Amino acid sequence: MEKLFKLRERQSTVSRELAAGITTFLTMAYILAVNPEMLGKTGMDAGGVFTATALASAIATLAMALLANLPVALAPGMGLNAFFTYTVVLGMGYSWQLALTAVFLEGILFIVISLFNVRELIIKAIPPNLKRAVAVGIGLFICLIGFSNAGIVVNNTGTIVGLAKITSGPPLLALVGVVITIVLYSNRVPGSILLGIFITTLLGIPMGITSLPEHFTFFSLPSAPLFAKFEFSNIITFEFFAVFFTFLFVDIFDTVGTLVGVATEAGLINREGDIPRVKQALLADAIGTVAGAALGTSTVTSYVESSAGVAAGGRTGLASIFTGLLFIAALFMWPVFSIVPGAATAPALILVGFLMMQSVTEIDFRDPTEGIPAFLTIVMMPFSYSIAQGIVIGIVSYVLLKALTLRLKDISPIALVLFLFFVFWFFIKLV
Repeated sequence: MEKLFKLRERQSTVSRELAAGITTFLTMAYILAVNPEMLGKTGMDAGGVFTATALASAIATLAMALLANLPVALAPGMGLNAFFTYTVVLGMGYSWQLALTAVFLEGILFIVISLFNVRELIIKAIPPNLKRAVAVGIGLFICLIGFSNAGIVVNNTGTIVGLAKITSGPPLLALVGVVITIVLYSNRVPGSILLGIFITTLLGIPMGITSLPEHFTFFSLPSAPLFAKFEFSNIITFEFFAVFFTFLFVDIFDTVGTLVGVATEAGLINREGDIPRVKQALLADAIGTVAGAALGTSTVTSYVESSAGVAAGGRTGLASIFTGLLFIAALFMWPVFSIVPGAATAPALILVGFLMMQSVTEIDFRDPTEGIPAFLTIVMMPFSYSIAQGIVIGIVSYVLLKALTLRLKDISPIALVLFLFFVFWFFIKLV
């Protein structure tokens, strides 16, 4: 144990790592309820998605523990699952099988660029303000999905969107759930999001919103995952590249940002400002994505909720071992997660949206050539109901503004290539 995880060197103990692993699991286990409900809208079997979510999370988290020795847990990413469902399948009309293919291929490329350090070129090529704007835009998009799923925000002919009747039914239950979740989170209750989901689900029983099966059990054998349901027939298209690139782009920056934040909080950053075994950490993330796609779920990424485990004392990969084992144990609890209604998962989406919004304070809005592309990236994600469109418009507007204000040195070669590709893509779609 000492040789593998270096507990003494990092001034930790087995009991601390156990507490940290449990804490991390509780703070991110809400994905076991949210992911099947969201991906189920594409026509995927919710039970199969649940199994894939739990298995992929366990595989990726155990890989992080054994390869990188970091207290970081992984699961299908919020935002990426929304992009998978609402943009790729429901918006663009692709099958969920093709969407899984894009995730699978993105994961393979992520493995390659992790092994050859290409990720550094990509990370440096994207302007910092656009990176932050992507996180903020995804937060707004997820929040809008939460309000929509709960029936709080509805389609309105006169004003495009409007507020529904919120004094009864699912909208009322969701609002009560939002209040409960926020109170729990504000009081730093471990697993506040997951606890909020289950309290809201229980409140939905007397309201007639949560449906209990006639013979309810807490445990059952897991459903079969949607193994290797790929479709390679339509991958040579501009639209598919945009989908593929968005999965890759968000996955890379989600992972790097989370690793930096968690490693900093754990005191693991070295004197040069580098994360120990970062190549192995990125490789674990990529392995999780490939495994997740093969099992039948959207892109797996590192979770910022891992910082809760760090706060509980986690300093090594042993904490991730315990978190991964808990995901395996959760495989047998599908009956519990299957009764969770959309109104109960909506508060989780809304609160996650708030957490992702916090990056907006780091964006430089004083420089119009930086602030305007960031602003367009943020607003176009919820307004176009597409994460991909937000990224595309952000990059195109950034290069245009920099070029027209003669600040050409700010445009990286990779950003220029992406600009030309996206302009050509728009032209093809128009004609």
